[in-house]
Amino acid sequence: MSKRVAVVTGANKGIGLAIVKGLCTAGFNGDILLTARNEKLGQDAVAGLKSEGCKNVIFHQLDICDQGSSLKLKKFLEEKYGGLDVLINNAGMAFKHSATEPFGEQAEVTMRTNFWGTLWVCHALLPILRPSARVVNVSSFVSKKSLDQCSPELQAKFRNKDLPEEELCLLMGEFVQAAQTGDHTGQGWPNTAYGTTKIGVTVLSRIQARVLTETRPGDGILLNACCPGWVRTDMAGPNATKSPEEGAETPVYLATLPEGAKEPHGQLVWDKTVQEW
Repeated sequence: MSKRVAVVTGANKGIGLAIVKGLCTAGFNGDILLTARNEKLGQDAVAGLKSEGCKNVIFHQLDICDQGSSLKLKKFLEEKYGGLDVLINNAGMAFKHSATEPFGEQAEVTMRTNFWGTLWVCHALLPILRPSARVVNVSSFVSKKSLDQCSPELQAKFRNKDLPEEELCLLMGEFVQAAQTGDHTGQGWPNTAYGTTKIGVTVLSRIQARVLTETRPGDGILLNACCPGWVRTDMAGPNATKSPEEGAETPVYLATLPEGAKEPHGQLVWDKTVQEW
Protein backbone atom coordinates (compact mmCIF):
# COMPACT_ATOMS: atom_id res chain seq x y z
CA MET A 1 0.00 0.00 0.00
CA SER A 2 1.47 3.35 -1.04
CA LYS A 3 1.92 6.03 1.57
CA ARG A 4 -1.06 8.39 1.94
CA VAL A 5 -0.66 11.97 0.74
CA ALA A 6 -2.55 15.26 1.07
CA VAL A 7 -2.11 18.40 -1.05
CA VAL A 8 -2.97 21.91 0.17
CA THR A 9 -2.75 24.76 -2.36
CA GLY A 10 -1.76 28.33 -1.46
CA ALA A 11 -0.43 27.11 1.85
CA ASN A 12 2.58 29.25 2.74
CA LYS A 13 0.49 31.61 4.93
CA GLY A 14 -2.97 32.39 6.27
CA ILE A 15 -5.73 29.80 6.09
CA GLY A 16 -3.69 27.44 3.89
CA LEU A 17 -0.85 27.28 6.42
CA ALA A 18 -3.36 26.78 9.23
CA ILE A 19 -4.99 23.93 7.26
CA VAL A 20 -1.63 22.15 6.90
CA LYS A 21 -1.04 22.58 10.64
CA GLY A 22 -4.61 21.37 11.31
CA LEU A 23 -4.05 18.20 9.28
CA CYS A 24 -0.86 17.55 11.29
CA THR A 25 -2.67 18.10 14.57
CA ALA A 26 -5.55 15.87 13.43
CA GLY A 27 -2.94 13.12 12.96
CA PHE A 28 -3.10 12.78 9.18
CA ASN A 29 -1.31 9.51 8.54
CA GLY A 30 0.89 10.31 5.56
CA ASP A 31 2.75 13.15 3.88
CA ILE A 32 1.23 16.62 3.59
CA LEU A 33 2.33 18.62 0.56
CA LEU A 34 2.38 22.32 1.35
CA THR A 35 2.24 23.99 -2.05
CA ALA A 36 2.89 27.61 -2.92
CA ARG A 37 3.80 29.66 -5.97
CA ASN A 38 6.89 31.15 -4.33
CA GLU A 39 9.49 28.50 -3.53
CA LYS A 40 11.30 30.46 -0.78
CA LEU A 41 8.08 31.38 1.05
CA GLY A 42 6.93 27.76 0.80
CA GLN A 43 10.23 26.33 2.07
CA ASP A 44 10.24 28.84 4.96
CA ALA A 45 6.68 27.83 5.89
CA VAL A 46 7.66 24.13 5.91
CA ALA A 47 10.72 24.88 8.08
CA GLY A 48 8.50 26.75 10.55
CA LEU A 49 6.03 23.85 10.75
CA LYS A 50 8.80 21.28 11.20
CA SER A 51 10.18 23.33 14.12
CA GLU A 52 6.68 23.08 15.66
CA GLY A 53 6.72 19.28 15.34
CA CYS A 54 4.94 18.79 11.98
CA LYS A 55 7.49 16.34 10.60
CA ASN A 56 5.40 14.96 7.72
CA VAL A 57 5.15 18.26 5.77
CA ILE A 58 6.91 18.56 2.39
CA PHE A 59 7.11 21.55 0.05
CA HIS A 60 6.13 21.32 -3.61
CA GLN A 61 5.97 24.32 -5.92
CA LEU A 62 2.57 24.96 -7.51
CA ASP A 63 1.26 27.97 -9.41
CA ILE A 64 -2.43 27.21 -9.89
CA CYS A 65 -2.65 29.71 -12.76
CA ASP A 66 -0.13 27.67 -14.75
CA GLN A 67 -1.67 24.44 -16.08
CA GLY A 68 1.81 22.99 -16.63
CA SER A 69 2.56 23.46 -12.94
CA SER A 70 -0.50 21.37 -11.98
CA LEU A 71 0.53 18.63 -14.42
CA LYS A 72 4.06 18.56 -12.92
CA LEU A 73 2.51 18.06 -9.49
CA LYS A 74 0.32 15.26 -10.85
CA LYS A 75 3.40 13.50 -12.28
CA PHE A 76 5.22 13.84 -8.95
CA LEU A 77 2.26 12.41 -7.01
CA GLU A 78 1.86 9.48 -9.42
CA GLU A 79 5.55 8.61 -9.34
CA LYS A 80 6.09 9.01 -5.61
CA TYR A 81 2.71 7.97 -4.15
CA GLY A 82 0.73 6.33 -6.94
CA GLY A 83 -2.27 8.56 -6.30
CA LEU A 84 -3.80 11.22 -4.03
CA ASP A 85 -5.88 10.93 -0.85
CA VAL A 86 -6.72 14.52 0.14
CA LEU A 87 -6.88 17.66 -2.00
CA ILE A 88 -7.65 21.04 -0.44
CA ASN A 89 -7.96 23.80 -3.04
CA ASN A 90 -7.32 26.79 -0.82
CA ALA A 91 -5.35 29.14 -3.11
CA GLY A 92 -7.29 32.28 -3.98
CA MET A 93 -7.12 36.05 -4.13
CA ALA A 94 -9.21 39.20 -3.85
CA PHE A 95 -8.56 42.83 -4.66
CA LYS A 96 -8.73 45.28 -1.73
CA HIS A 97 -11.68 47.69 -1.55
CA SER A 98 -9.14 50.46 -2.19
CA ALA A 99 -7.86 48.84 -5.44
CA THR A 100 -7.66 51.27 -8.36
CA GLU A 101 -7.62 48.71 -11.19
CA PRO A 102 -10.69 48.89 -13.48
CA PHE A 103 -13.45 46.46 -12.50
CA GLY A 104 -13.05 44.50 -15.74
CA GLU A 105 -9.39 43.88 -14.96
CA GLN A 106 -10.21 42.87 -11.38
CA ALA A 107 -12.83 40.43 -12.71
CA GLU A 108 -10.39 38.81 -15.15
CA VAL A 109 -7.51 38.46 -12.65
CA THR A 110 -9.72 37.19 -9.81
CA MET A 111 -11.49 34.71 -12.10
CA ARG A 112 -8.17 33.40 -13.44
CA THR A 113 -6.98 32.51 -9.93
CA ASN A 114 -10.10 31.59 -7.99
CA PHE A 115 -12.08 29.76 -10.65
CA TRP A 116 -9.81 28.76 -13.54
CA GLY A 117 -6.84 27.98 -11.28
CA THR A 118 -8.98 25.73 -9.08
CA LEU A 119 -10.48 24.07 -12.17
CA TRP A 120 -7.03 23.37 -13.66
CA VAL A 121 -5.75 21.81 -10.44
CA CYS A 122 -8.87 19.62 -10.33
CA HIS A 123 -8.51 18.58 -13.97
CA ALA A 124 -4.95 17.48 -13.22
CA LEU A 125 -5.48 15.82 -9.83
CA LEU A 126 -9.05 14.45 -9.61
CA PRO A 127 -8.21 11.59 -12.05
CA ILE A 128 -5.59 10.26 -9.59
CA LEU A 129 -7.81 10.30 -6.49
CA ARG A 130 -7.73 7.00 -4.60
CA PRO A 131 -10.85 5.37 -3.15
CA SER A 132 -12.12 7.18 0.00
CA ALA A 133 -10.31 10.37 -1.06
CA ARG A 134 -11.51 13.73 0.26
CA VAL A 135 -11.59 16.96 -1.78
CA VAL A 136 -12.31 20.38 -0.32
CA ASN A 137 -12.69 23.48 -2.50
CA VAL A 138 -12.41 26.60 -0.37
CA SER A 139 -15.24 28.89 -1.42
CA SER A 140 -16.93 31.61 0.67
CA PHE A 141 -20.23 32.63 2.25
CA VAL A 142 -19.92 35.55 -0.21
CA SER A 143 -20.79 33.02 -2.97
CA LYS A 144 -24.25 32.56 -1.42
CA LYS A 145 -24.69 36.30 -0.91
CA SER A 146 -23.63 36.98 -4.50
CA LEU A 147 -25.95 34.26 -5.84
CA ASP A 148 -28.88 36.04 -4.17
CA GLN A 149 -27.87 39.24 -6.03
CA CYS A 150 -27.96 37.52 -9.45
CA SER A 151 -30.95 37.80 -11.80
CA PRO A 152 -33.58 35.06 -11.38
CA GLU A 153 -32.38 33.53 -14.69
CA LEU A 154 -28.78 33.27 -13.50
CA GLN A 155 -29.87 31.99 -10.08
CA ALA A 156 -31.84 29.21 -11.78
CA LYS A 157 -28.80 28.21 -13.85
CA PHE A 158 -26.46 28.17 -10.85
CA ARG A 159 -28.93 26.14 -8.79
CA ASN A 160 -29.54 23.62 -11.60
CA LYS A 161 -28.39 20.23 -10.28
CA ASP A 162 -27.63 19.05 -13.85
CA LEU A 163 -25.60 22.05 -15.02
CA PRO A 164 -22.65 20.78 -17.11
CA GLU A 165 -19.13 21.98 -16.30
CA GLU A 166 -18.80 23.41 -19.84
CA GLU A 167 -21.82 25.64 -19.31
CA LEU A 168 -20.49 26.87 -15.96
CA CYS A 169 -17.20 27.77 -17.69
CA LEU A 170 -19.09 29.71 -20.36
CA LEU A 171 -21.03 31.59 -17.67
CA MET A 172 -17.83 32.56 -15.83
CA GLY A 173 -16.41 33.82 -19.15
CA GLU A 174 -19.59 35.81 -19.83
CA PHE A 175 -19.27 37.54 -16.46
CA VAL A 176 -15.70 38.66 -17.21
CA GLN A 177 -16.71 39.95 -20.66
CA ALA A 178 -19.68 41.81 -19.19
CA ALA A 179 -17.44 43.29 -16.47
CA GLN A 180 -14.97 44.48 -19.12
CA THR A 181 -17.71 46.29 -21.06
CA GLY A 182 -19.20 47.68 -17.82
CA ASP A 183 -22.53 45.94 -18.43
CA HIS A 184 -22.36 43.16 -15.82
CA THR A 185 -25.16 44.49 -13.59
CA GLY A 186 -27.30 45.14 -16.71
CA GLN A 187 -26.86 41.45 -17.57
CA GLY A 188 -27.99 40.31 -14.14
CA TRP A 189 -24.60 39.81 -12.47
CA PRO A 190 -23.70 41.02 -8.96
CA ASN A 191 -21.26 43.90 -8.61
CA THR A 192 -18.52 41.74 -7.05
CA ALA A 193 -15.69 40.00 -8.88
CA TYR A 194 -14.64 37.95 -5.83
CA GLY A 195 -18.21 36.88 -5.04
CA THR A 196 -18.89 35.80 -8.62
CA THR A 197 -15.69 33.73 -8.79
CA LYS A 198 -16.76 32.00 -5.58
CA ILE A 199 -20.21 31.25 -7.06
CA GLY A 200 -18.15 29.47 -9.70
CA VAL A 201 -16.18 27.49 -7.09
CA THR A 202 -19.30 26.42 -5.19
CA VAL A 203 -21.17 25.36 -8.35
CA LEU A 204 -18.05 23.64 -9.72
CA SER A 205 -17.93 21.60 -6.50
CA ARG A 206 -21.56 20.52 -6.94
CA ILE A 207 -20.82 19.46 -10.53
CA GLN A 208 -17.62 17.60 -9.59
CA ALA A 209 -19.37 15.72 -6.78
CA ARG A 210 -22.16 14.69 -9.14
CA VAL A 211 -19.66 13.46 -11.75
CA LEU A 212 -17.70 11.48 -9.12
CA THR A 213 -20.92 9.84 -7.93
CA GLU A 214 -21.76 8.87 -11.53
CA THR A 215 -18.31 7.71 -12.63
CA ARG A 216 -16.90 6.20 -9.40
CA PRO A 217 -20.01 5.19 -7.44
CA GLY A 218 -18.37 2.60 -5.23
CA ASP A 219 -15.22 4.52 -4.34
CA GLY A 220 -16.53 6.51 -1.39
CA ILE A 221 -14.94 9.79 -2.51
CA LEU A 222 -16.42 12.91 -0.87
CA LEU A 223 -16.03 16.37 -2.43
CA ASN A 224 -17.38 19.59 -0.93
CA ALA A 225 -17.04 23.35 -1.03
CA CYS A 226 -16.60 25.19 2.23
CA CYS A 227 -16.54 28.63 3.74
CA PRO A 228 -13.79 29.15 6.33
CA GLY A 229 -15.58 32.26 7.63
CA TRP A 230 -14.24 35.80 7.91
CA VAL A 231 -10.62 35.16 8.79
CA ARG A 232 -7.80 37.49 9.82
CA THR A 233 -5.47 37.12 6.82
CA ASP A 234 -3.65 39.46 4.43
CA MET A 235 -6.73 39.17 2.21
CA ALA A 236 -9.49 39.89 4.75
CA GLY A 237 -7.55 42.25 7.00
CA PRO A 238 -7.03 42.53 10.78
CA ASN A 239 -10.67 43.22 11.73
CA ALA A 240 -12.00 39.81 10.69
CA THR A 241 -13.66 37.75 13.41
CA LYS A 242 -11.78 34.44 13.11
CA SER A 243 -8.14 33.43 13.54
CA PRO A 244 -6.57 31.40 10.69
CA GLU A 245 -6.73 28.34 12.99
CA GLU A 246 -10.49 28.83 13.43
CA GLY A 247 -10.84 29.34 9.67
CA ALA A 248 -9.06 26.02 9.07
CA GLU A 249 -11.50 24.02 11.23
CA THR A 250 -14.17 23.34 8.57
CA PRO A 251 -11.71 22.51 5.72
CA VAL A 252 -9.83 20.11 8.04
CA TYR A 253 -13.11 18.55 9.22
CA LEU A 254 -14.16 17.89 5.60
CA ALA A 255 -10.69 16.59 4.66
CA THR A 256 -10.74 14.09 7.52
CA LEU A 257 -14.30 12.75 7.22
CA PRO A 258 -14.04 9.11 8.30
CA GLU A 259 -13.82 6.29 5.79
CA GLY A 260 -17.29 4.99 5.01
CA ALA A 261 -18.95 8.40 5.53
CA LYS A 262 -21.58 9.12 2.88
CA GLU A 263 -22.09 12.84 3.47
CA PRO A 264 -21.69 15.73 3.18
CA HIS A 265 -20.98 15.43 -0.55
CA GLY A 266 -21.44 18.17 -3.16
CA GLN A 267 -22.43 20.68 -0.47
CA LEU A 268 -21.39 24.15 0.70
CA VAL A 269 -20.34 23.73 4.33
CA TRP A 270 -19.81 26.54 6.82
CA ASP A 271 -18.92 26.04 10.51
CA LYS A 272 -19.20 22.28 9.82
CA THR A 273 -22.85 22.79 8.81
CA VAL A 274 -24.35 22.24 5.35
CA GLN A 275 -25.76 25.47 3.88
CA GLU A 276 -28.71 25.66 1.55
CA TRP A 277 -27.63 26.72 -1.95
